[in-house]
Amino acid sequence: MGRVTQPLLAGIVTGLVAFASSFAVVLAGLRSVGADPGQAASGLLALCAAGGAAAIWFGLRRRMPISIAWSTPGAALLVSTGAVEGGFAAAVGAFLVCGLLIAVTGLFTPLGRWIATIPQPLAAAMLAGVLLELCVAPARAVAEVPMMAIPVVLVWALLSRFARPWAVPGALAAAAVAIGIDGGADLEGVGLLPAVTPTMPQWSPAALISIAFPLYLVTMASQNVPGMAVLAGYGYRPELRGLLVGTGAGTAVAAPFGGHAINLAAITAALAAGPDAHPDPERRWIASVTAGSTMIVLGLGSGLATALVLASPPVLIEAVAGLALLGALASAVGAAVADPDRREAAVVTFAVTASGVTIAGVGAAFWGLLAGASLLLLHHRRAAPAVEEAPTAPAPTP
Repeated sequence: MGRVTQPLLAGIVTGLVAFASSFAVVLAGLRSVGADPGQAASGLLALCAAGGAAAIWFGLRRRMPISIAWSTPGAALLVSTGAVEGGFAAAVGAFLVCGLLIAVTGLFTPLGRWIATIPQPLAAAMLAGVLLELCVAPARAVAEVPMMAIPVVLVWALLSRFARPWAVPGALAAAAVAIGIDGGADLEGVGLLPAVTPTMPQWSPAALISIAFPLYLVTMASQNVPGMAVLAGYGYRPELRGLLVGTGAGTAVAAPFGGHAINLAAITAALAAGPDAHPDPERRWIASVTAGSTMIVLGLGSGLATALVLASPPVLIEAVAGLALLGALASAVGAAVADPDRREAAVVTFAVTASGVTIAGVGAAFWGLLAGASLLLLHHRRAAPAVEEAPTAPAPTP
């Protein structure tokens, strides 16, 4: 295969997998926080455009395969959070603040170090709690719409065994066929062409606490940090400062059009940065640029993608999204319980986050992290006196 053809094809595959494997999660998240169909389609288009442009810019400028994606865990967070005071406009304000926080993290090094001090088990447990609701959707779909859901799950299972990168796109294709056979919902008035629908941001304290801060945390901990690790694993070490400023600015620009967050790709990054993209590491940047271009082209189908989601039973699309996130859930659970000393605090974080409770207008992700951190701090303070008193303990009687 030619020196240019191979990375071009790898980039197209990267873009297709990135879009098809999780656009349903994005649309479900935006709809959950109050977006109407037009606003959700606009948000998907904005994410594709912002992420694609950032990937092209970084690839051309740094000659590294720096893949950019939307925050899939962040979209799952939106599903678990639901509507907030102020509606979608308040959510858009939270998206904008999240972008600014990411950019400031790149500019203000101490903030990045502060984020790094959040115990990894608690961050992983919060993510696991956020993902749980969507990851149980396949089971609910099999029970509620078995004739549509069972083929989707079977296709996913078979492709997971024999062609893993295509498992979720294959499940999505099976869902589309099932929707077509079933007849779908009434789509009168649904636009199939892409449309930009700006939303004026509003500022709501509840939205900032429920969405902006948790969205920032899961995007940093579950996307940007693993994304850098994937690049380092293939021998690429770009300066993080510029990447955070660029993706934070991209998020802020996309926010008024409904985009929640863009970031370094974590899962699909290996498709562009690995040897399958090109034997020569210095040629793999072509794959990330092509992936960015592919995302922009696919964004033009945001209206059609939204129509597909509207035509199906909600639980079926949630099932496809849940299948896409099972691997992320497994990784998050494993990281949450890996440290025995912090396991109990991580379980508390997971349980509170997964409960979906809303207190004082603030969603469960914030309360879960707060509960786990409080328990961890309490245990630390209770253990300290024991360490100090140990030397003065009486010697055992012979």
